Amino acid sequence: MSEERAGRRRVARVVLLDPADRVLLMHGFDPAEPSRTWWFTPGGGVEGEEGLEAAALREVAEETGITRLRLGPRLWRRDCSFRFDGRRWEQDETYFLGRTQTLDVDISGHTDLERRSVNGLRWWTCEELLRTRETVYPIRLAGLLRTLLDEGPPLSPIPLGTERD
Repeated sequence: MSEERAGRRRVARVVLLDPADRVLLMHGFDPAEPSRTWWFTPGGGVEGEEGLEAAALREVAEETGITRLRLGPRLWRRDCSFRFDGRRWEQDETYFLGRTQTLDVDISGHTDLERRSVNGLRWWTCEELLRTRETVYPIRLAGLLRTLLDEGPPLSPIPLGTERD
C-alpha cells in the first residue's frame, strides 16, 4: 500500500480555525479501552498517490462535513507511535492551518472505525485548551495554538519531535 512507508503511515492533519479563532477538535477513544479518551485535530492517512494537501481536505470533509475551507501553510511535523484498536500505529504527521466560516459539522462521512472511536466534535478557544486537564494531541497544542494566533504561521513547518504512547 503506497500510504505506508517503511511501516509508517503518512498523515495530514488540519488545525481548523473558525472566524473567532476557535479550533475544531474531535473527541476519541480506543474501542478496546473506551475509558481512555483524548481530543485531536481532524485528519488521517494519505491514500494511494494522493498528496498531503488533498488528503487534508478529504479528511476534513469526511470527518467534519466541512468542505468550504481555505487550506493554509504547513505548520508542524510530528512523528508518533501509539497503540489503538488492537495494533501499533507509526505515523509521520503534517499539520496544516485551515480556515472556515462554517461552524456546523456533519459526521455522516465517518468510516466504520471512526464511528467506533469518535464520540463528538467541539470548537475550543485557546484559553479553554490552556486550562483543560483532558488529553489533547499533539500534546503541546494549546501553546502551539497560542503562538500561531499571536505570531502567525511559521515560515517553514516546525518539527514537534516524537510522541510515543
